[in-house]
Amino acid sequence: MKFDTKIKIALRDDLEPWQELNVTAFLMSGIAGTQKIIGEPYVDADGEQYLPMSQQPIMIHSASAEQLQHLIQKGLTKDVVISIYTHELFTTYNDEDNRATIAKFKTADLDLVGVTMRGKKTHVDKLFKGIALHK
Repeated sequence: MKFDTKIKIALRDDLEPWQELNVTAFLMSGIAGTQKIIGEPYVDADGEQYLPMSQQPIMIHSASAEQLQHLIQKGLTKDVVISIYTHELFTTYNDEDNRATIAKFKTADLDLVGVTMRGKKTHVDKLFKGIALHK
């Protein structure tokens, strides 16, 4: 199946493994919850049903703090949707506190540890140019 959109995540390159997984899960929840990318439920040979997942591949990249800031600044000028995760969110424990924490900072002052974008393939690929795939 071909897609006219692309989903990419950039994780800051100095995160601990547990942080990378946590940030990825939170970032994708924003995309999955708003972008109608979820397919049909999975059913095994015994007839057991499991939750559906994204129909679309997701590419994960590693980026420096500077690259993340550049990525979001450029992304805000393109026709893409963006989800963010900042370092401060590692110390909050609910959505209300998360949103209040983000609201304290101007875009240029966000201490980004992860950014996800979904949009036209050409836009997303251009925005992520020079940002290596995660290893």
